[in-house]
Amino acid sequence: MKIRIRGGHGGNGVTAFRREKFVPRGGPSGGDGGRGGDVWLVADSSLNTLLHLRYNPEHTAERGRHGEGSNRSGREGEDTIVRVPTGTQVLDAEAGDFLVDLAEDGQRWLAAKGGRGGFGNAHFTSSTNRAPRYHQEGSPGEECELQLELKLLADVGLVGFPNAGKSTLISTVSAAKPKVADYPFTTLEPHLGVVDLGDFKTFVVADIPGLIEGAHGGAGLGDRFLRHVERTRLLLHLVDVSSQSGRDPVSDYEVINRELAAYDPQLAERPQFVVATKLDALDEPERLEKLRRRARADGREFFEISSVTGRGLRELVPAVARKLEEINARADEGRGVGAAEYGS
Repeated sequence: MKIRIRGGHGGNGVTAFRREKFVPRGGPSGGDGGRGGDVWLVADSSLNTLLHLRYNPEHTAERGRHGEGSNRSGREGEDTIVRVPTGTQVLDAEAGDFLVDLAEDGQRWLAAKGGRGGFGNAHFTSSTNRAPRYHQEGSPGEECELQLELKLLADVGLVGFPNAGKSTLISTVSAAKPKVADYPFTTLEPHLGVVDLGDFKTFVVADIPGLIEGAHGGAGLGDRFLRHVERTRLLLHLVDVSSQSGRDPVSDYEVINRELAAYDPQLAERPQFVVATKLDALDEPERLEKLRRRARADGREFFEISSVTGRGLRELVPAVARKLEEINARADEGRGVGAAEYGS
């Protein structure tokens, strides 16, 4: 997503002279122009996409007002706030240089400074120049084009082939309500859901649009969504084991893992739970058993669920919470601090 931003133009100074009664010689009284407003990017956790910027790609701060007589300075221009989802990375659109990572809610970054206001003629008065008849123009604000890339901040990422049951799962375990339908690529943009564990403990799940073979190179919905799983700490790899998919579950499992590794080798090493879905439609038990053996051969925990009937969810959700606590504890130990309880 590209946006163009401009700081506000500084207001002009003014040439003016006093004309009041009882002021015998008058004198220059032109005020300075006001400073132009700045453009700020602010991370907002209530947003989860950049869609609101697609139809409003240009953002300009208010210009400063011009100076006035009687040494009155112009008003400063109002700043412009551009709200972006938490996890947005900002790059220079022309040079490609990385500028900032807005990873915390409320984090602000000055994207474009406003122009300086020009001096009025009163500013140039001196002992040798008692009545200057000139003023200064305001300077333009900074202008640039930015490339915004969103990497969602979530604890758990759902990956798998299209129609593997990711949206149904997130709608079952959280308050998120993504579109659910029986055709591939129903999910066209990532969705975040908060899973409530009770006792004020939660974790965030990201529903990533379905991947297919070649996704890392742009096939299907492409690699524009793979970046959202880079920041997750645990992957739930959902595999449809029903015969309705017309695909082999083990092959699906291997294809997605190859795509993750091809996009970023570190993703292949990320903790991963393998989750067999759609047990309510399972008519060939050997499909489930083959996937179970393959997952265990890779040393990965295996779960079987049906989001429609709720089967297996009581085992899966607590296991995810325990794994996240374990991951957090290891991270705290690596930083040399005491282990903190997850979600507290």
